[in-house]
Amino acid sequence: MEYVYASLLLHGAKQTVTEESVSKVLKAAGVAVDDSRVKALIASLKDVNIEEAIQKASATQAVAAAPAAAPAEGGKTEGKAEEAEEDTGKAEEAAAEGLGSLFG
Repeated sequence: MEYVYASLLLHGAKQTVTEESVSKVLKAAGVAVDDSRVKALIASLKDVNIEEAIQKASATQAVAAAPAAAPAEGGKTEGKAEEAEEDTGKAEEAAAEGLGSLFG
């Protein structure tokens, strides 16, 4: 996970995400760097627009965080909480899938 965080940190700092830069960040954080994992990360990020992937994940999280719908007419709320929980679970799964596709 720290390899992904290193790439996000570099991206956020407007730095180029390269094997060398990721390794430097990891070493600075006190992580024992596995060169093969760094290479795999860089290869998986080759065709990924990181900014777009972050925006998609953020949009999905916003949907998941939206409050439950107001009670229906007559105050009938049975099943609404359960539906909201299911919708939130689906949105969280979608967010995780979006982040997973970002990093292979």
